[in-house]
Amino acid sequence: MRGTPSRTSTPTAVERVRSILAAAHSMTVVCEGRCTEVRQLDGTGAMGHFHLHAPLEGAGARTGGRVPVRLELTDIAPTPVRDRLRARVTLTGLLAEPYSPDSTQSTCMEFGQGILEDASGRSYVTLQELEATELDPLATSEAGMLTHLVDDHAELVPLLLRLVRPVPDHGVLRVLPAGVDRYGLTLRLEYRRTHRDVRLPFKTSVRHIDHVGPQIHALLSEARRLSHTGHLLT
Repeated sequence: MRGTPSRTSTPTAVERVRSILAAAHSMTVVCEGRCTEVRQLDGTGAMGHFHLHAPLEGAGARTGGRVPVRLELTDIAPTPVRDRLRARVTLTGLLAEPYSPDSTQSTCMEFGQGILEDASGRSYVTLQELEATELDPLATSEAGMLTHLVDDHAELVPLLLRLVRPVPDHGVLRVLPAGVDRYGLTLRLEYRRTHRDVRLPFKTSVRHIDHVGPQIHALLSEARRLSHTGHLLT
């Protein structure tokens, strides 16, 4: 099955939140003034601890005793780039009773609000948007793919720099992959005192993890073509 043409080169805020929730293996639960660090190591992700559901309506909504809760998650770049914090996600809601870190069951949370904070600002997402959003097929494999690229194919990363437009100046000290999603690859260009991210979009959005390899190879082929036709970084 071929990927569908990309209508955008970057994921939306709700897509990013969906991916962060699926890939996270730790989070902070703030409930009744206590902060609990939750770590999940069995591969289900941190959200395996919580089941999100819509706010109660009618008579049930007036029932007292519900406890406010806040879930805090961070999105960290898996590669050793400068400033590895990519985003923060905060989910607020209500519990039927105070959170127990010793519970072996998924905790039911009445969803209130979702917030994404990153370099571009703050965005709000609803439960309806999260439920309607398809999970990025690369979300839970991104870290492994990027570390493999850096550890085993580091010589290919500078080659990808040839695709960046406008052409970077001579001040670039280092370039590393900072992220990959169904729409493309993000490179971080590091300078002496600052850095910036650039996107290399895929020709088609990835619908299955097995399809990301050909998309990356297509980027590399284009970079090699540019080098042979004289479009070198000078």
